[in-house]
Amino acid sequence: MEDALYGGGGFFVTGAPAAHFRTSVHASPLFASAILRLVSRVDEALGRPERLDVVDVGAGRGELLATLRHAAPAELAARMSLTGVDRAPRPPSLPASVAWEPVPPAGITGVLLATEWLDNVPLDVVEDGRYVTVDGSGVESAGAPAAPADLEWLSRWWPDSPRAEVGAARDRAWAGAVATVERGLALAVDYGHVLGERPVGGTLTGYRSGRQVPPVPDGSCDITAHVAMDSVAEAGGRPYTLVSQRKALRALGVDGARPPIALASTDPVGYVRALASASAAAELTDRAGLGGHLWLLHPIAIDLPALGTWDDDRHDGPT
Repeated sequence: MEDALYGGGGFFVTGAPAAHFRTSVHASPLFASAILRLVSRVDEALGRPERLDVVDVGAGRGELLATLRHAAPAELAARMSLTGVDRAPRPPSLPASVAWEPVPPAGITGVLLATEWLDNVPLDVVEDGRYVTVDGSGVESAGAPAAPADLEWLSRWWPDSPRAEVGAARDRAWAGAVATVERGLALAVDYGHVLGERPVGGTLTGYRSGRQVPPVPDGSCDITAHVAMDSVAEAGGRPYTLVSQRKALRALGVDGARPPIALASTDPVGYVRALASASAAAELTDRAGLGGHLWLLHPIAIDLPALGTWDDDRHDGPT
């Protein structure tokens, strides 16, 4: 998985990932608008520092950062220091004001974002106590016995399943990312699951040209697996809150409600615009689609209540 995604001919190093799958960032500018509102709330909670860092881990082609730079009010934009973090080369179209690094910088005061990054952090699959190996054509076979540490992780976080994905590498990756934030907020947004709701047999799959395909590790497709978000949350440290994207976006002003039909007769152009916005919001908050993402928020040296109301029926973390 490491070689297929990030090796010399890896999918994320040589390809154009946005052509193969659709994320919240690509779906609608409403997502970036919601992130900008959250960044503004963090800025206020920090007392409007001279420099406000916004770091996007797994930045792809830098689309989210470019949108934030364009949409931020002038006063905020003047203080924002934007950094994209990705193992792929710097996108040629990225504005010069946006920095590009292979790892998150230390000493962040502001917001660290990881939107659909953790699902592409390579992991191992274990079946019946042995690692699953796969060749370049996708044929699986039983490999070496799983390491005791991986079996311990499975025993705690994904018990009683003959086949499961070991999330320890994601835990380490997120803990390292959170550790770079001195003051502010670390936010991970991803498809995920929690203990008691793990998918039977796991979620490892591939995507190519917008279609789900077998996860063949030849560099031609995205290889991804949903994230054990409760394990990642604990690794990142407390306090934290785990909430559905549907509720998070609603707390940030994204609502999929249709505009009143009466508006069509008084302001037809405004009605069409409001209807298009409602349709985009509905896609972002659809429980069966992008709304099924989970948001993991780690406030660091600030109070989470200052950022809004983050409650969820099933996924509240300790605060």
